[in-house]
Amino acid sequence: MSSEQETPVDIDKIKPAEDSWSLNYVTGNLFTCPEDEALAHCISEDCRMGAGIAVMFKKKFGGIEELKEQKKLTGQCAVLKRDRRFVYYLITKKKASQKPTYDSLTQSLEEMKTHCEENAVTRISMPRIGCGLDRLQWSRVSEILEQVFKHTNISITVYSLPERAETTVMKENKRRRMM
Repeated sequence: MSSEQETPVDIDKIKPAEDSWSLNYVTGNLFTCPEDEALAHCISEDCRMGAGIAVMFKKKFGGIEELKEQKKLTGQCAVLKRDRRFVYYLITKKKASQKPTYDSLTQSLEEMKTHCEENAVTRISMPRIGCGLDRLQWSRVSEILEQVFKHTNISITVYSLPERAETTVMKENKRRRMM
């Protein structure tokens, strides 16, 4: 045994390991996530936010003029700072009536990642981005998230609302008719 005493380690100064990223899933309301976690969702360049979860972001965080002043284009990411968190607006299409592409989503996620790394953001909560009204496929979107974030220490929590009973029943009835 060594007679040397171990020097205490200051845990606050330990840099998190690279590649410690994770993708987690939660059923529930996105806006119940911890108040110090960043939030992210997709919008259009015109910042309309007139449908889907974007309406809730607009009501909760405001800042439409602040977002427009950033003059972000498709494939970029606008940012609001609210209390102890950043709110990321992934610009995935030019107009609200259009649909995003996987490329525009990837580019905006890359820009969000850069902002996270520059501002020590390690936790982001989001809905199934691009997969609601925008109709992207979650299997591809989750692969993109992994590609973009796999060499970071950023964990992402994806929130899904619980399925309503009538939706489940409709799916079951549809399945039976197809048999």
